[in-house]
Amino acid sequence: MTAHQNGTISIEVPDFILNCFVRSPSWKFWLSLPRSLLFLLAMGANSILLLTIWLEVSLHEPMYYLLSILSLLDIVVCLTVIPKVLTIFWFDLKSISFYACFLQMYIMNWFFAMESCTFMVMAYDRYVAICHPLRYPSIITDQFVAKAAIFILARNSIITMPIPILSSQLHYCGINVIDNCICANMAVSRLSCNDVTISRIYQFVGGWTLLGSDLILIFVSYTLILRAVLRLKAEGAVAKALSTCGSHFILILFFSTILLVFVLTHVVKKKVSSDVPVLLNVLHHVIFSALNPIVYGVRTQEIKQGIKKLLKKVC
Repeated sequence: MTAHQNGTISIEVPDFILNCFVRSPSWKFWLSLPRSLLFLLAMGANSILLLTIWLEVSLHEPMYYLLSILSLLDIVVCLTVIPKVLTIFWFDLKSISFYACFLQMYIMNWFFAMESCTFMVMAYDRYVAICHPLRYPSIITDQFVAKAAIFILARNSIITMPIPILSSQLHYCGINVIDNCICANMAVSRLSCNDVTISRIYQFVGGWTLLGSDLILIFVSYTLILRAVLRLKAEGAVAKALSTCGSHFILILFFSTILLVFVLTHVVKKKVSSDVPVLLNVLHHVIFSALNPIVYGVRTQEIKQGIKKLLKKVC
């Protein structure tokens, strides 16, 4: 409890209430089943992919190490967000502690930024493999992957850390009900009694600097790949390369587009239902974690063979 100079008293918020889909309660029921299945698919597919790469010696190569990083990020994001959302859907356990809320906020921002950066490194890997195949073994090495992992970890950790710090330093003195299923920065900071301009500006600038720069480099990489692929004269080479890189690029574009749509729905929130951004947030945290191991891993012939060997050992 805090006393102000004007004599008023405000109560410090000890925890938050995640009040999602209150205007559309039926959505909880219809979302719980597919979300649970997507969660199981994401956890299962990424775990199998990690285990396959770890056990299969032939997959101990830089490209598959990058896939392992992506799978690990997907698993952490799922475990950070989905179990809490499901407890809200199934048991109506909406309360989340003050510190747990901002920890969730940090992990979500940090790991999504790392995922975007990993996509960028993987796009560069494909660029070198297709445009400079003879130099690939000397450029994409184990040391390259180690340096890339350190860069991914450090860059995104440093830049995203101020987001939850700025939000947690705000004064929350009244309403503690978050109109979301997760502790999204914009939804939480809106409850503050302070001016949140600095927090929002930093999130906007930092977020779009990270995601924007990654997307530009990814686009440049795949543009150069497309130009090189169209010059290939070997029969079937163009179709194979376009099939692989095309699916990668479409997934990355979808990843970025849904974030843009999410932001735009917040900007024009008066013209759309307030449940729409919440729904996009809910889906964004699980759908890509389920798709990534399928698009990047299972469609790769070497991964398929590794999974078959793993299943034979288990059975």
